[in-house]
Amino acid sequence: MRAVGIVLFLVVLATVVATFARRWRVPAPSLLVLAGLGVASVPGVPALRIPPQTIALVVLPPLLYAAAEELSLRDLRAVWRPVTILAFGLVFTSAAAVGFTAVAVTGLPAGMAFVLGAVLASTDPVAVTALGRRLALPGRVQVLVQAESLFNDATSLVLFKVAVGVAVAAGGSVELVPAAGEFLLLGGGGSLIGVAVAGLVGLIRRRTTDPVLETVIALVTPYAAYVVAETAHTSGVTAVVVAGVVLGGYGHRLSDARIRLQVQAVYAVVVFLLESVVFSIVGLELPALVRDLPGGSGWWPLQALGLAVVLIAVRLVWTLPLTRAVRPSQGALPWRVAGVVTWAGTRGVMPLAAALSIPLTARGGSALAGRPLVLVLTTAVVAITLVGQGLTLPGVVNRSGLALEPEHTAREEAEARDALNLAALNHVEQLADLEALPEVVIDRTRRALAARLDHATDGPDGSTVDAAYRALRHEVLAVQNTELLRLYDEHRVSDTTRRRLQHDLDREEIALGDD
Repeated sequence: MRAVGIVLFLVVLATVVATFARRWRVPAPSLLVLAGLGVASVPGVPALRIPPQTIALVVLPPLLYAAAEELSLRDLRAVWRPVTILAFGLVFTSAAAVGFTAVAVTGLPAGMAFVLGAVLASTDPVAVTALGRRLALPGRVQVLVQAESLFNDATSLVLFKVAVGVAVAAGGSVELVPAAGEFLLLGGGGSLIGVAVAGLVGLIRRRTTDPVLETVIALVTPYAAYVVAETAHTSGVTAVVVAGVVLGGYGHRLSDARIRLQVQAVYAVVVFLLESVVFSIVGLELPALVRDLPGGSGWWPLQALGLAVVLIAVRLVWTLPLTRAVRPSQGALPWRVAGVVTWAGTRGVMPLAAALSIPLTARGGSALAGRPLVLVLTTAVVAITLVGQGLTLPGVVNRSGLALEPEHTAREEAEARDALNLAALNHVEQLADLEALPEVVIDRTRRALAARLDHATDGPDGSTVDAAYRALRHEVLAVQNTELLRLYDEHRVSDTTRRRLQHDLDREEIALGDD
């Protein structure tokens, strides 16, 4: 009963915070962390203890899947080289830098220091996607940040497992060959399972026309990928990400307008609820973890701040030479692109879930030295990056000159709409030449499309037109959908514009009703 009450409280808290976040135009995750810290600091509030398996199994799969589905396969192909370099080189370097710094400034044993480094080595796809939704970044920069945060988890997880094994063994050494084999098993095996799950789900969805079943399939897919991969002793996170990217690339071709709109609405609610709970937990757990620290750990705030600075500095050094690959065409300076990519690399739920899964005892049965401090430092660094970088990221983007002006997005969308309406009008004229439909139907559709090209009206109300007109409008919408995919495949519109226009076409098709 208490757990249900906590969840309901977090949902109410998140709703209030999200309302103010939109009004103030700041990222909701940052405010949620602050709200959680504020609530946890109130005298009498019970300490929050969330089992790590709850976050790993219940919360992460749908959030990772939703973030992966938003990633454009077309744009990913353009930035795969810098993404690969960051997903491997940056993770290893960050882990080493944090490990050595932790040994020097925190007094942690070397094994636990490198556990901390592995935990904090990767950015968090859930946090990055949540923070980046409202930023008008150029396509390649946005894709680089999202893709790197999604694909670096396999590297950081294998580092984490190796580091935990060394720490638990109390002085064991790292063997490179077993570590490399474990990496291939985690990353490669998880990728193969993700592709297999995506292929199987695609086959099922091609044969499903029931919106309820489609919605259930969409909700079950990330959990299925995660559980199958973990059961096979591979990376469940990698499987979920790969399945999401694959299905996000062609999933819109597997279903009709009604199903797409319903699935999008349901997933929007699920993502909002889970993100609200997850980011609130970061703030709520920190005070309880601090109370569990042993004596002499009073310097942890400065230590956490120092580790956050190290992570940012290492990330900046690695991203600066790679920004030419994603440099926007308007000629932005490389250091400005690197600054935005660096500042967008926040930590979040993934490091927190990994830190909570650290064993309580070493191999001999004694308490694992340094575990409470690792938990506190991890949570503090996550909070620092979510609040510090999250609240200031919009300002950094605006000052960099990279932010796309609203007029740019509006102009691209307007030009794409005109192209869709022109393609539809040409199709109607071909039908008129063939005299395949009554002239009154042809004329009504022609006038509606011509008015849209003149930006005078949105066309007739689909609820009052006759069957012949509805049939023709459905045919015209099919032509517009085909034209939209052609514009996207030819790189004439961005993935964001494609999704927005696809949503509008779906809504219009639903408004027309059935033939």
